[in-house]
Amino acid sequence: MLLTMTYEFGQIVLVPFPFTNQNALKKRPATVISCQDYNAARPDLILIAVTSQVKTPLLFGEIMIAAWQTAGLLKASVIKPVITTIQKELVIQKLGRLALPDCQSLENLLSILLKL
Repeated sequence: MLLTMTYEFGQIVLVPFPFTNQNALKKRPATVISCQDYNAARPDLILIAVTSQVKTPLLFGEIMIAAWQTAGLLKASVIKPVITTIQKELVIQKLGRLALPDCQSLENLLSILLKL
């Protein structure tokens, strides 16, 4: 249980991530997209899904993680536009952190997806 740990935008964590139909969970990496202030004040994290199932061409809303090894991932991976909120106590492990260019790509993606 990593409840007392601090989390930042762009960190990769291993969590039980819900399927979009909410019928099951799968242990998978996800990227923290909530800001430090949110993470410090609340018992949960806002996450976006990461998958190693890379299909080309990428679908709308997907971005390749260029520095996937730096991020602590075992395989080339993609960020998928599936967002969820997970209690910090469910975090199994911190895997790594997105490199700055990948963080910038994620910020751009969120801006497009959420029309910010």
